[in-house]
Amino acid sequence: MLKTIKSLLLLTLCASMFCGVACAQTENKKTPESSEIWEPQPRIITPGDKPTDAPSDALVLFDGKTLDQWVSVDGTAPKWIVKDGAFTVAAGTKDIKTKKEFSDFQLHIEWHSPSEVNANQTGQGRGNSGIFLQERYEVQVLDNYNNKTYANGQASSIYKQHIPLVNACKKPGEWQVYDIIYTAPYFNKEGRVIAAAYVTVVHNGVLPLNHVALWGPTEYIGFPVYKAYETGSIRLQDHGNPVSYRNIWIRDL
Repeated sequence: MLKTIKSLLLLTLCASMFCGVACAQTENKKTPESSEIWEPQPRIITPGDKPTDAPSDALVLFDGKTLDQWVSVDGTAPKWIVKDGAFTVAAGTKDIKTKKEFSDFQLHIEWHSPSEVNANQTGQGRGNSGIFLQERYEVQVLDNYNNKTYANGQASSIYKQHIPLVNACKKPGEWQVYDIIYTAPYFNKEGRVIAAAYVTVVHNGVLPLNHVALWGPTEYIGFPVYKAYETGSIRLQDHGNPVSYRNIWIRDL
């Protein structure tokens, strides 16, 4: 038995020495071309003239004229007001959502809060709306220019979850830009989450949320809990404030 073990150890040692010599020889033969990857080539798209313009592979969700890509959450035609290349929340008409559903995506969306600020409107009462990714995870829309509120409820937060690194809000009435990179969660056959959803938010060219893991769907009261699903729409919130949106496009990733 001992002899067998010694023989096996000897064979292992010889194999290791041979591998070391072979690997060294292979290493010596490497060239700059050894680490080059030629296929597959990235597909070619045409970017917009400006970073805010939709690239050629994007789906334009609002063209400044109609809400054809959208539907009210009750299944009827949206009643939000389209005017001057933008559309505005009509209070009491309910949320709207895209007809198409998405998984992983890059979303560009521009918004502004009302230019006139009522002295009685503070905190969550000023320019409040929200962008729900897959109808579940809210990127907060709020006028936080000289307007303090709870940190995980201000503009560019993941509502009641992630606090932005900075407050990059412009003045009331000025157009603001969100660029959102979203990766959907993945579930096993039993419906348990095996990979969380992740979100990156760029607000007016500034990065307040950098690839943060979501704890589950947004909850106003209580804590989030994941439930299995596949895809979902982009949903915009009617929170009773006349927030406006324009130039919305999305890319599947």
